[in-house]
Amino acid sequence: MGMRVHIADHPLITHKLSVLRDKATPSPVFRQLTEELMTLLAYEATRNVRVVECEIETPVTTTTGVKIADPKPLVVPILRAGLGMLEGMTKLLPTAEVGFLGLVRDEQTFKPTTYAERLPDNLAGRQCFALDPMLATGGSLAAAIKYLFDRGAEEVTAVCLLGTPEGLRAIEGLVGDRDVTLVLGAVDAGLNEKGYIVPGLGDAGDRLYGTAE
Repeated sequence: MGMRVHIADHPLITHKLSVLRDKATPSPVFRQLTEELMTLLAYEATRNVRVVECEIETPVTTTTGVKIADPKPLVVPILRAGLGMLEGMTKLLPTAEVGFLGLVRDEQTFKPTTYAERLPDNLAGRQCFALDPMLATGGSLAAAIKYLFDRGAEEVTAVCLLGTPEGLRAIEGLVGDRDVTLVLGAVDAGLNEKGYIVPGLGDAGDRLYGTAE
C-alpha cells in the first residue's frame, strides 16, 4: 500500500490557515479556526471511510443507503495540541470512537516516548485517524503511527494543519508497505534551527491553550 499524501489546498482551507498563521490571532479565535479547519480537512481525510449498505424509507419509497461500517473508525488526537482538532473531526464523524495518545520528546535524544494512552487493546481491522496539528520533524507522528500499527490497526490516516518536506520524508521512511494516508492543509518550506516549522504558525499547543509551564 505505502503512503499517500493529500494536500488539501482548497481556498477556504488556505484562508483559514492564513488567519491561524497571523501572530495577532488570539487563542479563542485560533481554537475556533482550528476546529473549522479540521472539519474541512476531515472531509478530505474520510474520503475512504468504510461504509455498508442499509435499507431506508424515504417519505416516498424504500431505497438503499449507506452507514459507517463496524468496527467504527477510531479518532486519536495526539496530546496536547491534537485535542484542538478533535471537535472538528467528531462533528463530521459522530459515531467514531475516540482514543488518546500522549507523546513527549526527550530534549537530549529528541526521541518521543509515550506518557499517556487510552486506546482499545486490539485495533485489528480498525481504520484510525491520528490528529496532530504540526508535522515538523515527523518524530512524534511517526511514533504514534507505529504505536497504532503495533496495536493491530489496519490503516492510519494522519491529519495535520501543516507539514514539512522533512516530516513527510520521516513518515515515508517508517511506512514501508503499510496503509498510511497523510492529509495536510499545507506543506511549508522547512524547519529552523529550533525545530519550528517555517513560516509555520508557532507552537500550536501554546496558541490553542496558552503556555503551560
